[in-house]
Amino acid sequence: MRRAVCPGSFDPITNGHLDIIVRASRLFDEVVVAVGINKTKATLFTIDERMDFIRQAVRSHPDSPTNVVVDTSHGLLVDFCRVRGVQSIVKGLRAVSDFDYELQMAQMNNSLAGVETLFMSTNPQYAFLSSSLVKEVARYGGDVSGLVPDIVLKGLRDRSAS
Repeated sequence: MRRAVCPGSFDPITNGHLDIIVRASRLFDEVVVAVGINKTKATLFTIDERMDFIRQAVRSHPDSPTNVVVDTSHGLLVDFCRVRGVQSIVKGLRAVSDFDYELQMAQMNNSLAGVETLFMSTNPQYAFLSSSLVKEVARYGGDVSGLVPDIVLKGLRDRSAS
């Protein structure tokens, strides 16, 4: 079985993330979305909320892939891959600046565990998009509809209303 992991904090998942996940699901038998747990990083949404957002976003996507599973990850990604029998990491690249950092990570992961990293170019309509930018725009009342799945939009609105 060809398995891949799409790792990230997904705080929150954006339509750019979702695009990469769905596209990867067409190439692999199973795609594991690994939601990173980093206790030193302040997140807007809990791990359970982020995982639920991803599950609902994948389910409600027009292509609705059935081979996507959501899990948590902490520690080294290669350890996650080794334990779960995942051979590949899929990362979306928005710009050359992403590539510089991600190439180093890919080479390290390959050196540590022989795990291959595949880079997918981001859909141009999402090339500027990041979770941090979405949170900042939403925090100041900006419209992020069309940039995040509907379930995330509701979560952002609920969070800013409290």
